[in-house]
Amino acid sequence: MYLSVIARFFATAGGVGYSPIGPGTCGTAVAVPLAWITSGFPLWLFAAMSLAIIVVGIWAASAADAHWGSHDSGRIVIDEVAGYLVTVSAVDRSDWVLLVLGFVLFRVFDIVKPPPVRWLDRNIPGGTGVVIDDVAAGVLAGAVLYGFSISAIAETL
Repeated sequence: MYLSVIARFFATAGGVGYSPIGPGTCGTAVAVPLAWITSGFPLWLFAAMSLAIIVVGIWAASAADAHWGSHDSGRIVIDEVAGYLVTVSAVDRSDWVLLVLGFVLFRVFDIVKPPPVRWLDRNIPGGTGVVIDDVAAGVLAGAVLYGFSISAIAETL
């Protein structure tokens, strides 16, 4: 009983997933200030935090879907939090321009689901499938974001 409540709390990113309008976008928005607040973390600590969110997210998504009798319920947004954190992991997280650009890029990759993201979404079952496609979208969006940040640095030199 209590584990189900805790799982749904994490799966919905503290209840944000219950938003009637754009729960995935709202879930991603939760991650923006988290990324900014942790901008002073060394990369290894930020990566460890992100990995912990991915692992907890897989468990929470599985438990929440089991409780609701669904698969990848729209209320589950911890996957968006994890995917966004992956997106911004290789850039300066104190730069609001990069955080906002990362938000837009991640949402595009998460919605469009280019290969291999769509394959992961359709073929990996359970909580792992719920989270891993967003992590993959985060990797792709992060690569584009990193490219933007490198080219911006090169232009200032």
